Amino acid sequence: MAIPGTATADELYSFVDRDGVVHYSNVPHDPRYRLVEVGGADHAAIAPPGPRAQGTPQRAGTTGGARTAVGPGRDAPQSPRRASAFDEHIRAAAQKYGVAPQLLKAVMAVESNFDPAAMSAKGATGLMQLMPETARDMYVRDVLDPAQNIEGGARYLRLLQDRFGGDLERILAAYNAGPERVRRAGGMVPAIPETRAYVQKVLGLYEAYCNGR
Repeated sequence: MAIPGTATADELYSFVDRDGVVHYSNVPHDPRYRLVEVGGADHAAIAPPGPRAQGTPQRAGTTGGARTAVGPGRDAPQSPRRASAFDEHIRAAAQKYGVAPQLLKAVMAVESNFDPAAMSAKGATGLMQLMPETARDMYVRDVLDPAQNIEGGARYLRLLQDRFGGDLERILAAYNAGPERVRRAGGMVPAIPETRAYVQKVLGLYEAYCNGR
């Protein structure tokens, strides 16, 4: 089964709103956007993070458009109660697909800030910001249903995990920018500012969740 791709436009645009939230899009409809320079199921789960190698390259891949995002200085969800509302679905999906629940939660925080109705300008929807074609390939019938959306995101992360040998930075880069861009970057994190920032933000939250914060 092929890994479903994401938006392939080479130009990315961004702006920061007055709440400090960074928005990205391949199809800027708002005058505030400015061009950003861009240059298998039974395996073990992704392990909690350890020390990262120095010099390793540093977002949402299923998304491809403007989205609700966790902005600068907002690396933790604003509403713990809203986040905990999805813990049961996170645990179930994580166990089914062998993905760390802390990773699912970190991706969800950055992708949608735990808003099940979040939608990007390109049509990425829900907690895990699934594009329509990705949702279809992941067997998600109702992308606004939290359980289905989370399971679809977990399944996609599992496929990326298997494709990239459990390398968390490459997995997250592919989730954000698409696996084809990772391949074109020689298997490394692409030199896309949004993607590198996304990877670091998710990793930071992942470590925080693993440490019980």
